[in-house]
Amino acid sequence: MAEGGHVRPFVIREVTDPWAFRALERVQVSAWGYPDREVLPGTMFRISAVTGGIVLGGYAKLPPEDPASLVPVGLAFGFPALRGAEVWHHSHLLAVHPAWRGTGLAVALKLAQRERALAQGLTRMTWTFDPLVSRNARLNLGKLGAVARTYLPDWYALEDDRAGAFPADRLLIEWDLTRPHAERPAPPPRGQVALEALDGAQEPGAARLYLAGARVLVEVPTRPEALELPVRRAWRDALREVLGTYLSRGYEVVDLARAGHRAHYVLARVTGGAQREGGREGGGAAGGR
Repeated sequence: MAEGGHVRPFVIREVTDPWAFRALERVQVSAWGYPDREVLPGTMFRISAVTGGIVLGGYAKLPPEDPASLVPVGLAFGFPALRGAEVWHHSHLLAVHPAWRGTGLAVALKLAQRERALAQGLTRMTWTFDPLVSRNARLNLGKLGAVARTYLPDWYALEDDRAGAFPADRLLIEWDLTRPHAERPAPPPRGQVALEALDGAQEPGAARLYLAGARVLVEVPTRPEALELPVRRAWRDALREVLGTYLSRGYEVVDLARAGHRAHYVLARVTGGAQREGGREGGGAAGGR
């Protein structure tokens, strides 16, 4: 795996030691800047690991005598989920230290998680991510081949003030673990455009909710963190309206198209397919929940 022309070898291990579980707390802080109240504690990793959960750590591949070989730089965590007679794996957290983004560690953690879920007899995995964070979409859709069929508005309460909080919307990802993994490059944007930025501006244009083509494109900012808060809020509201509408009509989000500095969700019309609900995940190499 390479980043900036340098090889960054890593190893993925199942975490079993109580102190190693505690070290996973620091990965969450480094990846997302979490305050203490948002960090999943090592005690929860410990209990989950012995009750059917999957706890994986990513580490720099170094000689065993090197203390840095025991410092985690990434983690994947999930647990069995149950609804009626259906059982699947829900992935709650995926975190990668910023210095290790772009090395392939996030994909490797997900594939290792997939392998262990299949060994438990589970054939489906779910997680959530913020639809405003397109780099997470690239991981989930293009690199892993999962899809999103459900939009979850106001999924979390991440701030104390309900009235003034920035809405924590999420897309629910569904991954068929029985399908062979084949990473695909980002496609060019081809299809009817349901949402795009205004010409020469950062704000989203008017939503087109009347399209009925086989493929629909929905633009998403590539650097939402650089936008002023009112502009980010405008994109949040627009994506909620457009994605929510088309997913409710039988479309699913299948990929992220790229053209220069612009990105578009690719929505494909499907027939059948149950709408499901689920929990959260930390959004891969890019961070976020």
